[in-house]
Amino acid sequence: MGKTKKKHPKKRTAAFKEGESKELVEAPHSFIIHRGLPCPYITDLTLDFRKIMEPFTARELKEKKMNRIKDFVAVSSYFHVSHMGIFNKAATQLSFKLLRLPRGPTLTFKVHQFTLARDVISLSRKQYVDEEIFKYSPLVIMNNFTGEGKHLKLMTHTFQNMFPAINITQTDVHVRRCLLFSYNPQNNLIDVRHYSIQVVPVGLTRGVKKLIMGQIPNLAKCEDIADFIMQDGNASESEAEADENSQVILPQTLKRKGNLEENKSAVQLHEIGPRLTLQLIKIEEGLLTGEVLYHDHIIKTEEEKEHLRKMVEKKRKLKEQRKKQQAENRARNLKEQEKQQKSKQKSTENEAVNGNGDEDASAADDDDAEYYKQEVGEEPDEELFKSSVSNHRKRHTLPPHNLKKSKKTKIDKKLKKNSS
Repeated sequence: MGKTKKKHPKKRTAAFKEGESKELVEAPHSFIIHRGLPCPYITDLTLDFRKIMEPFTARELKEKKMNRIKDFVAVSSYFHVSHMGIFNKAATQLSFKLLRLPRGPTLTFKVHQFTLARDVISLSRKQYVDEEIFKYSPLVIMNNFTGEGKHLKLMTHTFQNMFPAINITQTDVHVRRCLLFSYNPQNNLIDVRHYSIQVVPVGLTRGVKKLIMGQIPNLAKCEDIADFIMQDGNASESEAEADENSQVILPQTLKRKGNLEENKSAVQLHEIGPRLTLQLIKIEEGLLTGEVLYHDHIIKTEEEKEHLRKMVEKKRKLKEQRKKQQAENRARNLKEQEKQQKSKQKSTENEAVNGNGDEDASAADDDDAEYYKQEVGEEPDEELFKSSVSNHRKRHTLPPHNLKKSKKTKIDKKLKKNSS
């Protein structure tokens, strides 16, 4: 037997939306999917990029071959989705499309290089991964996005609006990750790096730090715990202590042990991946279609741009005309169907009326025969009040198929008797 489909309780849309908080509704949400040729590395890259976009993204989003882009766009408004990222694997290259829902624009990037998160973590000497850091949105850092060109401003605003804004005036600000976008104006490449932020206390020996962090020390070589604490050569393992610029005075007590309010601590960054090297190729006005606002390879004159605008306008008018004609055809077909139904109803009503007339006629014949019997005192002839209306529904019985055979057998018997 097949598995029975699990029934989920139905929820009212209005009641469900009323229970959502204002911060959740206003935060930018995202869909990250992949299209094109199948490749296991592209699937892993898609999952890693969803980690970057957490917590306001569909982490367990299921994709099927039958799904189209318009299917995701259709449900985006219900889930407050404002951006969509598409990794498209072609035969020659890998591209990344960034869509602003629901009406665009669309930014197309060429992916020159990428490194998965598992490879980045395996290369680091000190691996620091905590699942709790993905419960908070990252801090976006834009480096060197200055210069002439509207495409740079549009790209900067798009990257910043993908993540919720951080209110610095709040007393409890959770910044556990940072996302770096670094632009190189010489080769027009964008380096994307993803780091986790760790705050460690400063001015403590390794032994004291282990005790503060709640780690169990190894006292096999020490006679007393004082020897473990006061032993020489055990400076702090934080490499950031040598740089005073990375040391800050904490305005509040952090969750990590040893980071108390108004104490000095050092900020450390651990890369958790993935790494991406992108190049902006094209900016389109609409959602994967429309006028090309910027192109890195192709530069067109004003006459060519005007010609393309006219072509786009012509296609738009033809599309509207086809939709109008389809609506008219649909309305005409509905009217014809209604006429056919009315004609069928009339025919059935006429058949019912004719059937009642036959019954009335037979009843009238019976009344005439009874009246004749009462007045004359005799039974009328059978053919006198016989109904002229024949029942067309009555089937006439056919003679038996062996009638000729029975006549022949009777004649042969008579001949035999006469001859005898």
